[in-house]
Amino acid sequence: MKLIVGLGNPGREYADTRHNVGWQVAEVLAARGGATAWRDKMNAAVAEVAWAGMKVVLAKPLLYMNNSGIAVRQMTDFWKVAEADLLVVEDDLALDVGRLRLRAQGSAGGHNGLQSIIDHLGHDRFARLRVGIGPAPSMEHHADFVLSRFRPEERPVVADSIERAADAAECWIAKGLTEAMNRFNRVSEED
Repeated sequence: MKLIVGLGNPGREYADTRHNVGWQVAEVLAARGGATAWRDKMNAAVAEVAWAGMKVVLAKPLLYMNNSGIAVRQMTDFWKVAEADLLVVEDDLALDVGRLRLRAQGSAGGHNGLQSIIDHLGHDRFARLRVGIGPAPSMEHHADFVLSRFRPEERPVVADSIERAADAAECWIAKGLTEAMNRFNRVSEED
C-alpha cells in the first residue's frame, strides 16, 4: 500500500491559504480515485482508494501544521508503511507559484510540518512533493505569507499546479519516484 499525506491546517479560516495546498492535492486525488467520503482516523481525515492495483490511503492531518508528524507516525505504524511508500505533499515558499519539486528525502528546508514528520519518524527518508507558493517576502513575514490567500492573478496558476501535483502523485504510485521526478521536476518552456 501507499500513503500520501497532504499537509495543511484544519479549520475553515485556513481552507484556501497557501499553507493548505497539500490538502487540496489530497482532495483532488480522492476525487480522481472515486473516494466518496473522508473519515477521521489517527488524527487525520482519511480516504482509501485503489490505484494501479494497490491500496492507497490519502490523509489530511487534522492537527495544526507544526504537529503533523504525530498523525503521520500513527498512520505509518498502523499500516506498517515502508519508507519508500510514503509521499508527503507540502507547500514550498522557496518555489515560485506553479512550480513542483519531487525529492526522495532531505531536510525540512524550514517547513515546520515537514520538520514535525522528520522528528516523529526519526528520519528524513521519505518522498516529498513540494508545491510552489512563493516567492516569499522577507524572512520576518513568512508566517503571515503562508497563511495568506493567493492573489487573484495567481489562482489559475495555483489551480493548474494542484492538478499537476496530483498527476505527479499518480505517477509516483504507478511508476515510482524516479519516473515522477523525471517527468515533473523539469522546468517547462513556459517557466
